[in-house]
Amino acid sequence: MLTYEDCVELSDLTEEEIEAIAEHEHLPEMAALELGSYLVHTEEGVPMIKRIILEDIETARQHGHPEKALKLKLVLKHFVETHPSAAGSA
Repeated sequence: MLTYEDCVELSDLTEEEIEAIAEHEHLPEMAALELGSYLVHTEEGVPMIKRIILEDIETARQHGHPEKALKLKLVLKHFVETHPSAAGSA
């Protein structure tokens, strides 16, 4: 039986990236993991995940959560570094 951690490792995403997807899409983390795993393995999906994280950063700023925005910036930085096709998108 696969654990949540096993699924995260198979997804090519970090837990923080999955959390950002979950928050943005209003999904439980397991559903966000499945969605993110699908998206990250498609050409169109990588820019979508980048856009999701960018929108989460803006939402955090608008709601007066600078620490959360900073954390999400680090998540975005890691995502772009590990998924080079995201660098020029969105």
